[in-house]
Amino acid sequence: MAVTGGGDADKVASTATTTSTIPPTTTTTKPPYIGWVDPASAFQPFYKATVQGLLTFRGSPTRNYYGQGPVPTAPKVVWQYPGAAMCSLSEDRGETTQWCGNGWTGQPAVFEKDGRTWVVFGAYDRAVHFVDGNTGQDILPPFPTGDIIKGSVSIDPDGFPLVYIGSRDAYFRVLAIDRPQATELWKLHAKDVSPTMWNDDWDGSGLVLNDYLFEGGENSQIHIVKLNRAKGADGLVTVAPELVFHAPGWDDELIANAGSEVSIENSVAISGNTLYFANSGGLVQGWDISGLTSGIMPTRSFRFWTGDDTDASIVIDEQGMLYGGSEWERHNAQGKAVGQMWKLNPAVPEAPVVWSQHDEIGSKSGVFGTPGIFNDLVVYTTYSGRVVGVDRATGAIRWEKKMAAPVMGSPVFVDNRLIIGDCAGNLHAFDVTNTLIDPPEVWSVPLGSCIEATPAVWKGRIYVGTRGGLEYALADA
Repeated sequence: MAVTGGGDADKVASTATTTSTIPPTTTTTKPPYIGWVDPASAFQPFYKATVQGLLTFRGSPTRNYYGQGPVPTAPKVVWQYPGAAMCSLSEDRGETTQWCGNGWTGQPAVFEKDGRTWVVFGAYDRAVHFVDGNTGQDILPPFPTGDIIKGSVSIDPDGFPLVYIGSRDAYFRVLAIDRPQATELWKLHAKDVSPTMWNDDWDGSGLVLNDYLFEGGENSQIHIVKLNRAKGADGLVTVAPELVFHAPGWDDELIANAGSEVSIENSVAISGNTLYFANSGGLVQGWDISGLTSGIMPTRSFRFWTGDDTDASIVIDEQGMLYGGSEWERHNAQGKAVGQMWKLNPAVPEAPVVWSQHDEIGSKSGVFGTPGIFNDLVVYTTYSGRVVGVDRATGAIRWEKKMAAPVMGSPVFVDNRLIIGDCAGNLHAFDVTNTLIDPPEVWSVPLGSCIEATPAVWKGRIYVGTRGGLEYALADA
C-alpha cells in the first residue's frame, strides 16, 4: 500500500511499519556437545583430533572414518616393504607355525607429521614399523616385541608423539617416536589385572580420548588408563599412566551359555557417553563412562548376546545405532536366531535387534571383518566369500558379490569407491555412487597372497599388507 501526504496518512504509514509481519533475522549457534564423543561426528575424522590422518583402526571413535582421497583410478604398486618377507614363528593353541605379513584387522595408521606422511603398522615379524609413505623407507628403526602383532596401531590424536600397540607377547605398550628410535615409555601385561580368561594377546586398536586410553584384551578384560601425557624439561614426551578401571568382559550368564572362550579381540568404540565392545563369546556390551573424569567408575548400561564369536568391531552411526557381525562356528540356537549381520538399537535393551541377515554356510562362515557404512548402505564381508550390500534402514539385501576366496578384511569407502581385499590376493575397487545397484568393479590389483588386513586410503595412495609378508603402497603411475 502506497501512502502520501500528512496527517492521518502519516499515522497509517507509521502503524504499517511497526506492525510488519516480516520475521526478524536471527542467528542460532548449536551449543557445544557435552560428553565424550558427539554422535554427530560419525563418519568424520577422529573427534577433536589435532593430527591429520587415519589415527586408529577405521579412523575414529565410532570406527567409520575411512580416509581421504583421491582414490587412484588405475593403481600400481609404487613400493613394497621391506626387502624380505616379515615372518616369525608363533604359538597358538599349542601349535607353533610361521606367520607372515599383516593379518586380520592389521590396518596401518597413516598421519601427517612435520611435512611427512608416516605409515605405521605392526606385523608378524614381531615388530612395529615406521615407514615414509612416499618412499617406503624406514623413518625410524623397527621396534621389536616378543611375539607377533595382529592388531592395528593407534596414534595419539592430540599431537603427542606417541604410538599405542599391543603384541602377542602379553604387553600393550606406549611408544615415543620423538627420539632417534622408538622408545617404550610404559607397558601393561595382560596378567597385571585379574581375573582373566583365555590368553594374553592384544588384538584391539586402542582408543585415546581426553588423556584416557580405552583398550580390550584377549585376557577378556576391559581397561581404562589415565595417561598423564606431558613434555619433559628436555622437550621429549612423557607419560605417567595409571590404570584407573578394569572389569571382566564376561558374566556368569555368558559363561554358562558360551563357555570360557570369551576374549575381547575387537577395537572398542565410543559414541555419546557410552563405551561399546564385544567378545568372542558373542556378548555385546555398552558401559556408561559419563562420570569417569569425575572419579565415577563406569557401569554397564547395555548387554546383548549374539550367540557366537563376535570379533568384528562395533560401528556406530550418527543416531547411536550399532552395526556388527558374528562368526558361525558354535552353531547354537541363539546364533541361528540372531544371524551374522545385524543392527542393534541400544536404547531398546530388552529387544535391540533392528534387523539381521544370515551367513550360515558350512562349518565355518559368518563375519570376521568390521562392517562399513556408506550413506544408506551397510557392507559386510564374510568368511564364505560374500560381499553383501544391505539397506541401512530396513536390513534388506540390495546386492551381493561372491568372491573367489574368504573375505576377512573390513570395507573402506572413499570418493564413492568401495575398496576391499580378498584371500585370493586381490585388492578391489567398486563404484558405489548409486547405492541401490550392484556396484561395478572399476579396478582390481593382484598382490599375490591373502589380504586379511584392512586397507588405508590417504591422499592418492592406498597402503595395505598381505599374508605374503609385505606391505604395499599403490598409486596412479
